[in-house]
Amino acid sequence: MIIELASMSKNQVYHTMTQTLVPRPIAWVLSQHTQGHLNLAPFSYFTAVSSKPPLLMFSVDEKSPGELKDTAANIQASPYFVVHIASAEQAEAVTETSRTLPATESELANIDMPTVPFEGFPLPRLAEAPVAYGCKRHSTYQLPGSSQTLVFGEVECIYIADHCAERIEFTDKQGQQRTRIQVSAEAINPLSRLGAGEYGSLGPIKSVPRPR
Repeated sequence: MIIELASMSKNQVYHTMTQTLVPRPIAWVLSQHTQGHLNLAPFSYFTAVSSKPPLLMFSVDEKSPGELKDTAANIQASPYFVVHIASAEQAEAVTETSRTLPATESELANIDMPTVPFEGFPLPRLAEAPVAYGCKRHSTYQLPGSSQTLVFGEVECIYIADHCAERIEFTDKQGQQRTRIQVSAEAINPLSRLGAGEYGSLGPIKSVPRPR
């Protein structure tokens, strides 16, 4: 089957792409409104961009023609935000926060998901999310001829739940003792986005050594 996108509507293209580009990680983004309350929303057009500087990117569509979604508007007004990686068990809460609400209402009021202080960062994080990235706006980019805004965040700090990571010692190629952080993807059990209303979780994990 060959699908020509030029003749398809935006909605048809969206559904075709999101049902084939699978699985996708989900950025569960907490931001702060200018009135002080917190907004929380999921975005699956999301990826890492760079390690130096450490950048994440997610793409935000408009709420309505010419009107930014709350997350993009908040980040343009105030640079700090937190990107969470949800676990598979949190699919219902993630879905609930995709609901369109007035900008003056917080999605956190509709889910049983408390926040806790994020040490060394201006905004709190979700207490039960296994991973949280404390980000500062690096830049935003409005795609020409599109309703999508790309949000680039520079990661200042990362929270990883204790049961998901450990520090291990190893010997490098020069024979020096080093310490590194080893993260368990299985323990995180990240929620991923498929097409339509479907989500995925980790299946079997396979390790394949890279060629030297």
